[in-house]
Amino acid sequence: MPKTFSTDCADCPRLSEFLIQVRHKHPDYFAKPVPPFGADSPRLLIVGLAPGMHGANRTGRPFTGDHAGILLYETLHRFGFSNQAHSEHAKDGLKLIACKITNAVKCLPPENKPERIEIKQCNNYLQDELNVLDENVSVLALGQIAHQAVLMAQGLKIKEFPFGHAAEHQLPSGLTLFDSYHCSRYNTQTRRLTPEMFQAVFTRIRSKIDLISSQP
Repeated sequence: MPKTFSTDCADCPRLSEFLIQVRHKHPDYFAKPVPPFGADSPRLLIVGLAPGMHGANRTGRPFTGDHAGILLYETLHRFGFSNQAHSEHAKDGLKLIACKITNAVKCLPPENKPERIEIKQCNNYLQDELNVLDENVSVLALGQIAHQAVLMAQGLKIKEFPFGHAAEHQLPSGLTLFDSYHCSRYNTQTRRLTPEMFQAVFTRIRSKIDLISSQP
């Protein structure tokens, strides 16, 4: 059953134990399950993989303070989804516009690799986040794990909605699922994901949202 997110969640023993170790080593880090960030009624929900060690796990806000957030927040600002292009800490004044960011797994996993049982356990939270969205909302999955987590939360078969960069899937719930390679340091530095590729996905998302908003 879906349930409301809590920063006190300790449902995954391996992740909970790891966060205890992280808090001991970095006592000034957030080092708890990271809550979603953004608009209460978004037109765009972005789903990442999990908090980064020195990013969201440190700051308590998704994609904030690490390399993965650089391209994401620059692109959100370019397309009118945020009030500024940079995100350094949770009190830097950044606000999202008609957009919310969450993760498939809310806790920092060792080596950035959550186990399948942890993805499934945390999926209850994502299911709750998706269920409260209005119809015709766009969902952007950053990477294959996020893509599969969205399908799991919607009770859909993965093979019927294959992941692919720039893919677009109309889901039975009325949501539109867009895919992109994750904006990680590895993907951007190896040019697997370029700013132009990322912006092309957002161009389609922005066009869809604007079209829906213009309809009576």
